[in-house]
Amino acid sequence: MLLDFVSLRVQMSYSLFTLKNGIRVLHNPAGNTDIVHACVVINSGSRDEPDDKTGLAHFIEHLLFKGTLKRNTFQVLNRLEAVGGDLNAYTTKEQTCIHASFLGAHLDRALDLLSDVLFRSTFPEGELAKEKGVILDELDSYRDTPEEQINDDFEEIIFRHHPLGNNILGTPESIPEFTREDIFRFRQDNYSTHEMVIGISSGAPHAKIRQLCEKHFGLIPENAAKRKRLPVNGYHPQEKTEKKPIFQAHFMLGGRSYPLDHEKKTAMLLMNNLLGGPSMSARLNLTVREKHGICYTIESGYSPMSDTGLFSIYFGTDKEKADKCLKLIHRELKKLREQPLGTTQLYQARERFKGQIALAEEARLSVIIYMSKSVLDYGRIDSLQEIFEKIDRVSAADIMDVANEALEPRNLSLLGFIPQ
Repeated sequence: MLLDFVSLRVQMSYSLFTLKNGIRVLHNPAGNTDIVHACVVINSGSRDEPDDKTGLAHFIEHLLFKGTLKRNTFQVLNRLEAVGGDLNAYTTKEQTCIHASFLGAHLDRALDLLSDVLFRSTFPEGELAKEKGVILDELDSYRDTPEEQINDDFEEIIFRHHPLGNNILGTPESIPEFTREDIFRFRQDNYSTHEMVIGISSGAPHAKIRQLCEKHFGLIPENAAKRKRLPVNGYHPQEKTEKKPIFQAHFMLGGRSYPLDHEKKTAMLLMNNLLGGPSMSARLNLTVREKHGICYTIESGYSPMSDTGLFSIYFGTDKEKADKCLKLIHRELKKLREQPLGTTQLYQARERFKGQIALAEEARLSVIIYMSKSVLDYGRIDSLQEIFEKIDRVSAADIMDVANEALEPRNLSLLGFIPQ
């Protein structure tokens, strides 16, 4: 979860201002580069869908590129590609993001396009029918990829009977039923201009950024819709295995964890990085893969959300080796719960995590997106120094504390896909 901290990171000065309609604009000066990255992050995702409209937020994201009041589908798609730029979008459980990368000379063109697709899309009936087929194919493709499907099925276990447990793509039953009226109603109820952040990483003068944002976004009508999200419900750990037509066994182990604003989040991030982060020296990788050589991929993840969080461990291995993998994993979890890190171990864990965060800033598109998310989530952006100070304040006792809460065996669920 490096990007959760990258989202708080800014080493140079940045500017944040608010348009009259409530949209906030974040400008991150980019230095000596002619490449611009821009995004619009909206505080609305799949958890905000009605019970019978699963997949609607993602469906809308697809349709944003299918025609506006002044452009047809080809003109939307070609507007940036014609000058070598890129336009894309994605949907998560809590947010939707549209992003673009392009040469600085085309900043005006890009902001015009972002405003156009976000606020003037027409959602033609013909495009609705075609895109339903595309997303149903996407859903089938995802079902053919067990390492992806198991993540969504595991979230369904952790957040059973709650929108957070629904598949972002929707279901074969829900997708065909979407209507234009559903789209416009969802947008009106969830696309509040006060819950949007435009992020721009550019070397252009701040005055130009402000002028272009006022030009393309300043006249958008204010939408002050107030939405109340359904609180998370009770959690009951489960163990489940399913037989599938696959060659390798896939497993997820984990449970609920801390939300975005929890005081223990930093310790949880550090503990997760130590246990199953991206480095080859993460404990699970060293024990299961390097020492015993019984699985190719093993990793852990921690995803904090507005009012809850998810911790999980994923691994893929031969069916016959799955039990041994689980025993080794539980042995590592027990060590974290019962054995405090030594002074050197704690220092190395902190320095590794800080170094990874610092290096991640090279991915400028990811940085500006997650800086924008930080404004939505926290209303602020911490400096790199402030982030490092938070990490350095995490003690060995803090790591044991979160390990005993997050890794308690009685609180962990298990889902396995095994070959038939």
